Amino acid sequence: MTAPAPLTTRLRESLARADYTHDGVVELLGPEAHAALGRNETTPALRRTAGGSPLETLVRLFLLQTVVPRASAEAALPGLVEALRAERLVEHSAGEVTALVDCRPYAADDRDLWVLSDLTPGLDGSPNRVGTDHVLGISPASTSLVQLTLRHPVERSLDLGTGCGVQALHLAEHSREVVATDVNPRALWLTRLNAALNEVDSIDVRDGSLLEPVAGERFDLIATNPPFVISPPGGDRLTYRDSGLPGDQVVERIVRSAPGHLSDGGWLQVLANWAIVGDQPWDERLLTWLADGTSALVVQREVIDPAAYVELWLKDAGLHGSGDYLDRYDAWLSWFDEQRIEGVGFGWVNVRNAPGPRTFLDHPYAVEQPIAPAVAAWGDAVEVLGRLDDDALLAAHPVVAPDVRQETHGLPGEADPETIVLRQQRGLRRARAADTVVAGLVGAADGDLSTAQLLDALATLLARDAAEVKAAYLPEVRALVAEGFIGVDPTPGD
Repeated sequence: MTAPAPLTTRLRESLARADYTHDGVVELLGPEAHAALGRNETTPALRRTAGGSPLETLVRLFLLQTVVPRASAEAALPGLVEALRAERLVEHSAGEVTALVDCRPYAADDRDLWVLSDLTPGLDGSPNRVGTDHVLGISPASTSLVQLTLRHPVERSLDLGTGCGVQALHLAEHSREVVATDVNPRALWLTRLNAALNEVDSIDVRDGSLLEPVAGERFDLIATNPPFVISPPGGDRLTYRDSGLPGDQVVERIVRSAPGHLSDGGWLQVLANWAIVGDQPWDERLLTWLADGTSALVVQREVIDPAAYVELWLKDAGLHGSGDYLDRYDAWLSWFDEQRIEGVGFGWVNVRNAPGPRTFLDHPYAVEQPIAPAVAAWGDAVEVLGRLDDDALLAAHPVVAPDVRQETHGLPGEADPETIVLRQQRGLRRARAADTVVAGLVGAADGDLSTAQLLDALATLLARDAAEVKAAYLPEVRALVAEGFIGVDPTPGD
């Protein structure tokens, strides 16, 4: 007698059969209702899902978190309702079924996935208080880390603080083995369910804090969205966002210690908050966290003032309007004052276990997503530069990146523009002011001439000493390569 298929297999088959996929749901709801659901408003979607089809039933059950008739649930999930109740995924009574978890369709890497997490709090203005072991679903923070994480093939990767396991599912697409860790038993349970639901058998789920579960092990890639909220000690803590460590120590500990778990050339990528303390520049403070022998690209995307930061996270915890809201608000701000925290930075910390530069970029501007290819290109560029001394860089043949555009500003007809700006159209979309030499070099960088030949020609054109031009502009060439405005071929053909 053949054994019945596992519950997760039968659930996946039912979800797929109903077209309960990202594209299927978007098409069913339409743009207006889908956008409203993104704002936690369900009424437009309820109006679009009243027909009773399996897809409509699943949307109502899992996404809109409303009760559905048991007969409709049985039709959408044939033979599964009682089994799902036994696994505490749904409950039923009086002929109705209610979801106990969110089951969200998710499109990733041209593949349909489904992600189980705890129910979305605060739908339609309802109270959004959650338990301390709440497992967050797919969030703006998790999708930001997905877009940041490098996607080259690796042997071993680590999802540190896995939550519902969405990062681990992505890592499994290009890793032979994935380790996913968390201190929250409910998160570990949901991650195992999500791995089984999506037929991923390469995820090793482990219980433990930070790097304790992987002592002595090394990885090619570590990705983490840690519980980085900077809050005063004591009080109720939500595991998904509060580490229990004071200030930004959880991020500092990860940045300091994780490189010891990286293979040679391996990457650590962290989505993080950090405190801006007193009059110390943020980059100087974070520089002290970086281990010897590493290179880093650290990008500050936003700075939030203390009041706005406290309001954000009190509302996230469902405390806005509560009886002790004002007391909590005042206590948090008082603690910030005591710690001399004048703002909170949000951004990305990319550390590579290889010697090289430490680049800090204050960059609140729009970038291309996913941003991971730009991070990888930075790593490749600094690796190439590390192999080139000045003589080799002068002999290399630069090529302008295809997305670079030149902007000039000045009076019409003016011989020399007041300013010249080189601007990238892709990746980080950086802009760099350029003088005549830099603009001339980048404009002529088509791979035919070496750096030395280009600088010599520009020196002749501008009636300047060639040796002085080379000495003055070779650092500029290095910066242009590191920032992705030009590439260099260290071994050009004849």
